[in-house]
Amino acid sequence: MWQYIEERARKNGEYIVATGCTVRACAEKLGASKSTVHKDVTERLAGVDPALYAEVQKVLGVNLRERHLRGGESTRRKYEREKRRTK
Repeated sequence: MWQYIEERARKNGEYIVATGCTVRACAEKLGASKSTVHKDVTERLAGVDPALYAEVQKVLGVNLRERHLRGGESTRRKYEREKRRTK
């Protein structure tokens, strides 16, 4: 694998572990596409840094389990904003 790809995968993984953010938030912060970040941390990182890969998988597992809660909260805020606009 090319050196810059390994470095990017490691950087993405370190950011996710440090902040506990989602793949989408990591992509936005580091200026990459969501698909690239996802491939980096779920496939490439395992060969580059197995210990970091394991930590990232824990964070992604938490994010996956909480996904429905974040979606519900986002929907609730959306309808509250719409309700305030109509008053």
